[in-house]
Amino acid sequence: MTKKTRVGLIFGGNSSEYEVSIVSGGNIYDAIDKDKFEVHPIWITNEGYIASEADSFKVLQDPTYQVKNPKKVANLANLTELANRPEIDIFFPIVHGNLGEDGVLQGLFRLLNKPFVGDDVLAAAVTMDKEMTKILASRVGVPVSKWVAIKRREYNDAGNVKLDYAQVSAELGTSDLFVKPSNQGSSVGISHVQHAADYAPALAEAFKFDDKVLVEEAIDGTEVETAVLGNDDPQVSGVGQIINQKGTWYSYDNKYAGNSTTTLQIPADLPVSVVETVREQALKVYQVTECSGLSRIDSMLRTSDHKVIFNELNALPGFTNISMYPKLFEEAGISYSDLITKLLTYGQARFDHKATLLHKHD
Repeated sequence: MTKKTRVGLIFGGNSSEYEVSIVSGGNIYDAIDKDKFEVHPIWITNEGYIASEADSFKVLQDPTYQVKNPKKVANLANLTELANRPEIDIFFPIVHGNLGEDGVLQGLFRLLNKPFVGDDVLAAAVTMDKEMTKILASRVGVPVSKWVAIKRREYNDAGNVKLDYAQVSAELGTSDLFVKPSNQGSSVGISHVQHAADYAPALAEAFKFDDKVLVEEAIDGTEVETAVLGNDDPQVSGVGQIINQKGTWYSYDNKYAGNSTTTLQIPADLPVSVVETVREQALKVYQVTECSGLSRIDSMLRTSDHKVIFNELNALPGFTNISMYPKLFEEAGISYSDLITKLLTYGQARFDHKATLLHKHD
């Protein structure tokens, strides 16, 4: 009998997207091909430590399940908990947000000399930062929305012109703005600002989550998303469209709440030329940021001129029942289970290739 590959499925974490990660982890566990893979769940609690395998299974069944930290250590200082599990062949991280998709966890896998699903260290760190991603996208000719970046030191300077709504609006050419942390996901800490009175509170909210905040022009249009799968020769899915109720935007609640007023249209009902532009630009961004494994690329289709404007890249997209990434590839003919198998295969292939590279002179 063929030996099954032991997969360390890592989920949870201490980010604002903790609950989404738990649900994604449960969906992956349910869908993975258990004839090929032996899955060992690894729950990083919201306090930031590694729970036992028994507790990790329990939280997959009940995402509200909680345990006390018996070791009283910070973050992953109890890595020795992994010694109580079988030797893991490959890791599948689905830890969203900080410490999960920003290169930190990926660096740990590299230190452990283990293959893993998703971006390597550099791409994870770069794509977690919205400004860095926009800069790289611009370098390859992909249109991006205009923005102003505000660092913590500038925010602490009461006289800085970037704190003046009128000044920033004039620079961006519009008073319709979005204020967002540069290093966050799932619309966490984001505010839609259209009036001067709302600008300072929006900055205060965003700076709760990051030391760099972006103020972007709001693009009047509809959000379109596509998914990318693979390493050096990636596959780009079709395009999905986010349809928001008039006067609303794709907020955290509209992404995950049961009473969401947003609908996902897959495939998007758009002209072929627009669909191809979305897909071509997504591939350019994926490659310039040196992504591997998977990513979801989000753009805006501007109403005024039907121009596709890159918004952001999510290098570790959600795998919930309503998540766009698996749904797009399901539409492309790749089942949820097969998609997981492909992701694990790409992670192993990258690891095998890197093992052939020299790191010192003979």
